[in-house]
Amino acid sequence: MDDERSGSPSAAPSSGVFTTAKGTERHARTRHARTNVRDAGHARPVMTNPPLVSVVDDDESVRESLLDLLPELGFAAEVFASAEDFLASDHLGRTRCLVLDVTMPGMSGPELQEELARRGRAIPIVFITAQQNESIGPRVLAAGAVACLFKPFSDIALLDAVNAAFAW
Repeated sequence: MDDERSGSPSAAPSSGVFTTAKGTERHARTRHARTNVRDAGHARPVMTNPPLVSVVDDDESVRESLLDLLPELGFAAEVFASAEDFLASDHLGRTRCLVLDVTMPGMSGPELQEELARRGRAIPIVFITAQQNESIGPRVLAAGAVACLFKPFSDIALLDAVNAAFAW
């Protein structure tokens, strides 16, 4: 994944941390080649009606990357530039997993999480963030998120997190 501040791809593989709601951490190497997911045997079977993963991130490069990647992993994907756009969409009821940026203009990711809970919408959430603040992961997990990924993260880390969301 690209750094959301620079918008430029990482030149070399870097470590990402995948924290689950169970408190376990996995360290993964970031690669931009998609073959690492398929070659590792992590690809999902092709489905006629794949589950919808909605992505809410103010960074256009992240939205574009995930819009390309998620279908390769066997999921339908929709992207939104803001929490408000997601809430106003007709995809809210069909979303089976939400990949949600923590920090955005307007309504933040945790604020969207609170709004969904207020509305009685139990959508599993995988948070993503470029902030390297160690308190973010535990905070969003305590509020009910399935996982928190720190950018840049690997395709495999994202797949593992989304799969954990579907098992939630």
